[in-house]
Amino acid sequence: MPESAMIDRFGRAITYLRVSVTDRCDFRCVYCMAEDMTFLPKKDLLTIEELERLCTAFIAKGVRKLRITGGEPLVRRDIMKLFEALGRQIGTGGLEEVTVTTNGSQLERFARPLFDAGVRRINVSLDTLDRAKFKAITRRGELGRVMAGITAAQEAGLRIKLNTVALKGVNDDEIPEMIRWAHAHDMDLTLIETMPLGDIDGDRTDQYLPLSLVRARLKELFTLEDIPYRTGGPARYVKVAETGGRLGFITPMTHNFCESCNRVRVTCTGTLFMCLGQEDAADLRAPLRASEGNDLLMQAIDEAIARKPKGHDFVIDRRTSRPSVRRHMSVTGG
Repeated sequence: MPESAMIDRFGRAITYLRVSVTDRCDFRCVYCMAEDMTFLPKKDLLTIEELERLCTAFIAKGVRKLRITGGEPLVRRDIMKLFEALGRQIGTGGLEEVTVTTNGSQLERFARPLFDAGVRRINVSLDTLDRAKFKAITRRGELGRVMAGITAAQEAGLRIKLNTVALKGVNDDEIPEMIRWAHAHDMDLTLIETMPLGDIDGDRTDQYLPLSLVRARLKELFTLEDIPYRTGGPARYVKVAETGGRLGFITPMTHNFCESCNRVRVTCTGTLFMCLGQEDAADLRAPLRASEGNDLLMQAIDEAIARKPKGHDFVIDRRTSRPSVRRHMSVTGG
């Protein structure tokens, strides 16, 4: 652990950084965005060089895992320059891996370059295997294009984990089929509860499906064995005896994972959020641009980590119509 390691006031070491490189996305998923989004002006975004410098500063402070997110990160112009720069740091300064979360729409083009840059694992967001339902959820995505991207990623040597948001009345009846399909194609699958972030075109109480209920239903079909497998994130995994594959559960609503949180998030504008479910944040863009040195940046990071809260306070019920957090999921990248 470096001398400047980030330890919050609850004794948690911060070793995992999620970096959103853009708030833009080529989908408009119903639980994530409004259909008519207003995106940030490009002048507000950190440049690729600034993103690299910021990531390098966090690596010097003990970050071992970097996840690049969006929006959809692969729509950011020149994004491979960032992956290539970060890939050169894997195994040299304490950085263990660089991963990416994507909707899969651009994977057919980027899978091989990502592998060549040093990426070995990716997360692909996929909520259904039904083409019409996929179009309805994403509002503009094409399932065939995502499937082609998944094939290209596997052919390039990338390990894939599918992320599936459980949506009541939308894909709940499809979850067993998705588990069987993912495991048959040598992919893990993680189920995620929808979270109250940002104003969307709809009522989240209509979408919210507690994973405690999903798990109880799955136990009627499968034998689920708790296992200690971890990837550094909040998912808790089981092995599905009938398929031999791994199934993860991310439960920010029914059973939060805050006590072991090792993560912080930086947006594409250089705003550091110490907790996904809280509004408190720190501006890193100003100290980043104030000097060619990193003293001001490191000081700002230390002050922010000292304010990292114990946990979040997400609520979804009929009495709580406003989102717990105003910003959209696409701003902080999940």
